[in-house]
Amino acid sequence: MRKPSIDVQARDLASGASDSFAAWRVEERSAHQLLVCDFLSYTRSWLMIDPADNGATRLYFGTAVVPARDRVSGQATWSFTFKALLGFHKLYSRALLYAARSRLERP
Repeated sequence: MRKPSIDVQARDLASGASDSFAAWRVEERSAHQLLVCDFLSYTRSWLMIDPADNGATRLYFGTAVVPARDRVSGQATWSFTFKALLGFHKLYSRALLYAARSRLERP
């Protein structure tokens, strides 16, 4: 399922004007941190900014795949699909970080 987005939507999410962005919704927010969950509740991403005295900003990023809960037992379990897609998730996360870095390094 495609969930395209534009830069204005990312700015709105960062500023607090919006609590959703593409396939993500905000779970927790503080002045310098953001925790978002995908629309299926399978992954979480954490972002934090650390403003420096020289005007630069360092961005921290973390991501996690969350196991599904069995409806009867409540036990967290990894489905075959999640196990199979974990490698893709790691590659996708790295690709997103590379794209963001490349965009920031443009003059």
